[in-house]
Amino acid sequence: MKITEVTDKRTSQAFLNVARVIYRNDPNWICPLDIDIEAVFNPAKNNFHQHGEAIRWILTDDQNQPIGRIAAFINNKKAYQYEQPTGGIGFFECIDQQEAAFLLFDTAQNWLKTKGMAAMDGPINFGENDNFWGLLAEGFVPPSYGMNYNPPYYKKFFDDYGFKTLYEQITNHVDIIKPFPERFRKIAAWVSQKPGYEFKHFESAKIDQFAADFIEIYNDAWHDFENFVPISHVTILESFRMMKPIMDENLIWFAYVNGEPASFVVILPDANQIFKHIDGKLNLIGKLKFLYYRWRGVNRMRAVVMGTKQKFQKHGLESGLFIKLGDYALPLNQYAELELSWVGDFNDKMIALHHSMGGVFGKKHLTLRYKFQ
Repeated sequence: MKITEVTDKRTSQAFLNVARVIYRNDPNWICPLDIDIEAVFNPAKNNFHQHGEAIRWILTDDQNQPIGRIAAFINNKKAYQYEQPTGGIGFFECIDQQEAAFLLFDTAQNWLKTKGMAAMDGPINFGENDNFWGLLAEGFVPPSYGMNYNPPYYKKFFDDYGFKTLYEQITNHVDIIKPFPERFRKIAAWVSQKPGYEFKHFESAKIDQFAADFIEIYNDAWHDFENFVPISHVTILESFRMMKPIMDENLIWFAYVNGEPASFVVILPDANQIFKHIDGKLNLIGKLKFLYYRWRGVNRMRAVVMGTKQKFQKHGLESGLFIKLGDYALPLNQYAELELSWVGDFNDKMIALHHSMGGVFGKKHLTLRYKFQ
């Protein structure tokens, strides 16, 4: 077996194609867009390179056939917040062979050691955790856009190498055809009638203002969680830019209390129902297919991220946001399912919200850590 660092266009393409080899007989897999993965490793498109670094490798067998890949990265804003300096690995793919998997893990570990790291988390992304994050452990069905998918045998690789689960990421599903539970609707009705409470959907023409509101809410809502790093204006603008081709402005809602940004939910149509026809390539044919299948529409939405300022977290604003969403989505008679992804098992409030909406278990991903010997 041979490990090769990705250093040019040829090896970059080989890195992308490894996944196509691994999943060629898996009907559930939907190929991520090549440009989305390449953007992670492009300093001009991923601002995390301003405070970190990334590297990636491909693994070939003795016949020079691709059998695996892995990336390693260091986010200096987070690496030193743990009891030991901790880097990350991601974009791991491998045939069902432990020797190959362990060689990939060893390669990433050795590089991280040279950079002063003493542990590695994985599989994670060199970016925010709304994309390419976590090891799928339950719910082996076609993934929604941005959600990691992998064969069941990957978990044994991580377990046998010595990774330990840090936390579980739960995804629940809501049947949009069914009305929200009565108690949920009563809370929403009560909230919507309170003086000074206002709900607005996103508008691209006012992106700077909504980005500022998002940052204000997000950084307040999440700052007490362990190892939290505030989100930047550049990062959220880049995220909104990437969402734009599939965005429906009426699915992204903000709540305000007496004019103060208080809560938000970002929901996107599930672009994977479009991208499954494209094989990851947005060339001319891929773009034409994208336009055609976007015109045909999709029937699943994915809640990408939610947040409520701490002082408003018992005000029922989340109920109001989802009722506004339902008031828009139900008359369309288009969407059948809302995927609420992903929520850490440490976030009791959000899990309770999912259940109050009638959410049922859909998937489980794991974020794992390996401490170097």
